[in-house]
Amino acid sequence: MSRASTDELRSLFLFEHLSETQLAWLAERSEHLAFDAGASVYRPGDPARHLYVLLDGAIRMTRPVNGEDVVTHETGHRGAYFGATRAWAQEEDPVYVGGVRTTAATRLVCLPAEEFSTFMHEHFPLAIHMLDGLYLGVRNAEATIQQREHLARLGTLSANLAHELNNPAAAAVRATGQLRGRVAGMRSKLAMIAGGQMSPTTLARLVRVQEEAVERAAKGRGSIRTPLEEADLEDALTDHLDGLGVQAAYDLAPVFAAAGLDVAWVDAVARDAGDEPLDGALRWLAYTLETESLMDEIEDATGRISTLVAAVKQYSYVDSASVQEVDVHVGLDSTVVMLSHKLRSVRVGRDYDRNLPKVPVHAAELNQVWTNLIDNAADAMGGAGTLTLRTRAEGEELVVEVADDGPGIPAGVRERVFEAFFTTKPPGDGSGLGLDTARRIVVNRHHGTIDLATGPDGTCFQVRLPLRQSLA
Repeated sequence: MSRASTDELRSLFLFEHLSETQLAWLAERSEHLAFDAGASVYRPGDPARHLYVLLDGAIRMTRPVNGEDVVTHETGHRGAYFGATRAWAQEEDPVYVGGVRTTAATRLVCLPAEEFSTFMHEHFPLAIHMLDGLYLGVRNAEATIQQREHLARLGTLSANLAHELNNPAAAAVRATGQLRGRVAGMRSKLAMIAGGQMSPTTLARLVRVQEEAVERAAKGRGSIRTPLEEADLEDALTDHLDGLGVQAAYDLAPVFAAAGLDVAWVDAVARDAGDEPLDGALRWLAYTLETESLMDEIEDATGRISTLVAAVKQYSYVDSASVQEVDVHVGLDSTVVMLSHKLRSVRVGRDYDRNLPKVPVHAAELNQVWTNLIDNAADAMGGAGTLTLRTRAEGEELVVEVADDGPGIPAGVRERVFEAFFTTKPPGDGSGLGLDTARRIVVNRHHGTIDLATGPDGTCFQVRLPLRQSLA
């Protein structure tokens, strides 16, 4: 190890305006350190004993989050400083909150924390008080705003999810109540049959008709009829049933029409019923068809609930590794589901390249990017318009675009959209951290890029991610 020279220290922007006396004092107490690529300068939790300044090489800074080292910054900029940067605050038993490793052969200037603190207090006492107040104020303000931003985002997603879950849940409850009444009606018909009021031959024919009706109804529900065609079919059935002397034809006709059954089918039932009362046979078949329809409705409703729950799990990647290879389309689609209440009047277009390979990402964090971009697009369009999601591969990069057809971003705002705390929304509607968070996740966490193109016909945010990379 060797001492740093005053000329060398003056060449670093951190010290360039110090006097010769101040530089000499620092030079006497500073040392050179050299590290090979991949070496650890310090680890999280180590005592914060030195201030480091980069002479040449490159470093990677990390912080532990949930047992994982998260990359917070990478630099090869000469003069970059790190380590015991708050030694002047004279905290008790300070430790490094993160770690630093070299990514290339690196040389550093190293100054003991105690000496750095002494120098700051002797030469810049006013700056010490101002920096300490500024640091604490910014830290507390940012923590408060980020917490409120996260709570607001969670509240929005929770409200969307509650609304989307409530609809199928209410449908299932309603269908279950109606099903209970239809089953009660079928029990009374079974009691009539058990009492011998219908001959075995007629019963066998009607059971066969029942199975055929259920099969035809299943096919009929899959066909597409216009409301006018449905109304015409109901009217024709009502008139025909009235002509056959069937009581309450207006109750039975909609059931048969919804199942796609027509006048010819009613005539076939009348032939199979023979001398038995046609009313009872048709009402028994109507109960069967309504029961099938209600069970289909319950199945559809519970299926939608399962789909929403699956979307939530895909969105949050619960019980999954932080870094994994994922299909970005899954994250985009699950985000659309999570924001579906806000997008209810927005047409979502998808231009996906389904041949894209899976990419290694921090999946849950990347979904935060899609959430911020899609949420901002919905706001830009005023909740109504066209949102277009596109994916493609370009060289060794995966490209994701989130485009809206809103009014675009004004020229004076474009250069600042990624700034922390900058927002054009009214007070209380946004903190200005959404796009800053998205940029940090894309650039710092995934070594990608995020850019925008905007004009009077809308805005497009473009995210580029490496197809192959090793994430910390």
